[in-house]
Amino acid sequence: MNNIAEGFERCNNSKDNKQFLNFLNIAYGSCGEVRSMLYTAEDLGYMSEESAKIFRNRCTDLSHKLNSLIITLREHDTLGTK
Repeated sequence: MNNIAEGFERCNNSKDNKQFLNFLNIAYGSCGEVRSMLYTAEDLGYMSEESAKIFRNRCTDLSHKLNSLIITLREHDTLGTK
């Protein structure tokens, strides 16, 4: 969430979405990192398999949504225009 907010603020004064896309890509990668940490937390017994699976599924869902937004913005040269 923080990566998305930072990217949005940085491009807020610009019509170029490249910086925002960069931060969206960082957020996308962070989702993968969180999924990895959830496996580790499960393996170390910090959370149940069921809880870890629920959170991994949420991360996967968020990754798909972020990816869709990234693809949409890449199709546009500037924010708000095609």
